[in-house]
Amino acid sequence: MSIITERLRNLVSCGEKGLITYMTGGDPDMKSSQEIMLSMAKAGADIIEVGLPFSDPVADGPVIQAASNRALANGAAVGKILQMIADVCQEVAVPIVIMSYYNPILQFGLQEFCAQAQACGVNGMIIPDLPYEESERLRNYADGYQLDLIPMVAPTTTPERLEAICSSARGFIYCVSVAGVTGVRDHIQTDLDLLSSAVRRYTDLPLAIGFGVSGPDRARDMAPFCDAVIVGSALVELIAEQKYKEMEKLTEDIKTALR
Repeated sequence: MSIITERLRNLVSCGEKGLITYMTGGDPDMKSSQEIMLSMAKAGADIIEVGLPFSDPVADGPVIQAASNRALANGAAVGKILQMIADVCQEVAVPIVIMSYYNPILQFGLQEFCAQAQACGVNGMIIPDLPYEESERLRNYADGYQLDLIPMVAPTTTPERLEAICSSARGFIYCVSVAGVTGVRDHIQTDLDLLSSAVRRYTDLPLAIGFGVSGPDRARDMAPFCDAVIVGSALVELIAEQKYKEMEKLTEDIKTALR
């Protein structure tokens, strides 16, 4: 069993749901980014997603797009972010997942990226623009370096495709709560019970729901339908305003709501 799967299952067995937090690596700069990771871990994040900044983040809304731009403008690069993760892993034991578009990993070299990611303490990867049908090559490298290639599914995913995606999934299933890009939302109209039930038909891996989780109340509402919630834009907004204490407090409050 992977470290990520084990962490989420252990939480559920203790009567709580997991909190997965997102941050963009190198936003606003490498030193601050490292401190943000440590703050998230201290505040109760069970898994931390670290985004690799990219110039064309098609699945992300304006908040995370702006974070990528800030990081790139300040010299963030794949190697620097991996080293930052390695430094953080010397201090905390929270599983780390890389969130990246395919191009930066392809340019780095698939096998080399997986090898260096594992050596730096990364436990998994999410690649939002890599279709399942084209993922086998990277998945094979990831498996070889004990990295979970975590798939994303949406309310629009057909049962046939859902079954295929779940058959080779690792770590957990990332359930996108809405069609569209990342961002805080006032309302989520998706039938989360229906989405959760459809995914669980094909896998016993933990389910995590993301896109639109803005605070403790929304996380609490989503908790019955998943094993973990993913929070990104709400935290990145606070990082953009350099409200680091507020970011840490929001993380604590959401985690408390999931216990």
